[in-house]
Amino acid sequence: MNNFVFWSPTKFVFGRDTESRTGALAREFGGRKVLLVYGGGSVVRSGLLDRVKASLSASGIEWEEMGGIQPNPTDDRVYEGIELVRSRNIDMLIAVGGGSVIDTAKGIACGVPYEGDFWDFYCGKKIVEKALPVGVVLTIPAAGSEGSGNSVITKRDGLIKLSLRTESAFRPKFAVMNPELTFTLPPYQTACGIVDMMVHIMERYFTNTPDVEITDRVAEGVLTAIMEEAPKVMCDPENYEARANIMWSGTLAHNGVCGTGRAEDWSSHFIEHEISAIYNVAHGAGLAVVVPAWMQYVAGVNPVKVAQF
Repeated sequence: MNNFVFWSPTKFVFGRDTESRTGALAREFGGRKVLLVYGGGSVVRSGLLDRVKASLSASGIEWEEMGGIQPNPTDDRVYEGIELVRSRNIDMLIAVGGGSVIDTAKGIACGVPYEGDFWDFYCGKKIVEKALPVGVVLTIPAAGSEGSGNSVITKRDGLIKLSLRTESAFRPKFAVMNPELTFTLPPYQTACGIVDMMVHIMERYFTNTPDVEITDRVAEGVLTAIMEEAPKVMCDPENYEARANIMWSGTLAHNGVCGTGRAEDWSSHFIEHEISAIYNVAHGAGLAVVVPAWMQYVAGVNPVKVAQF
């Protein structure tokens, strides 16, 4: 087992109606004026955005809005958000949505206090030393960005899709997780999310680092649970218990616990990022094609690990 640092400071608030606690959580972590970042119209049509606003108002917190974040989020929206935050004296971002929305909020959060181009962090020129606090109201269990120090953004010029990993700067201060908010997800989106969380575990599981028994068992346990619960969710989208298990699995798959003590791979993700940057396919759908081919290709490198899997 390798030396490791496991850092997971996010406060997770899980269960029914927990979105009503958003305002109190924002105030707890120093928010006074926040930017609400969200995607398409679903959070508006469902009334979720209004409930979040009501919670903020009840806690005396002002807000601004930036909607319309698309899957495979792009740098132009990050630049837009940075300017908005600076001009309105915003001190916290709250992402209402899934991984694309959260990753956009993280990009804005690191760009605001930095005098240069935020893309410097993603292309490796600079290291993130500070960022505005980010909170999350999760609606799509998949990316695990609600509990990770990671963010993925695509640069439109050249279609360059890069991931940025931080130990602590990008970890959300809080994540509100109500499984009921996932009931209306389309089956295709649910399936893509399940694939993504499974591969987050596999990228860590398939390692050449020996003697990581406890981490192996954690990874196998979460994968087994996902495989057990996924068919239930696909058959009965409003099965609360199955949705709850899937939602928490997505967080555990990517908050780092399944990678402790081992070298990680991430080849499949890097390959898929190129594909989705060019063709704009759903990330989970791309991974579903890439991962089996990758596993077959590398099976001869460490056949014992593949056999264990």
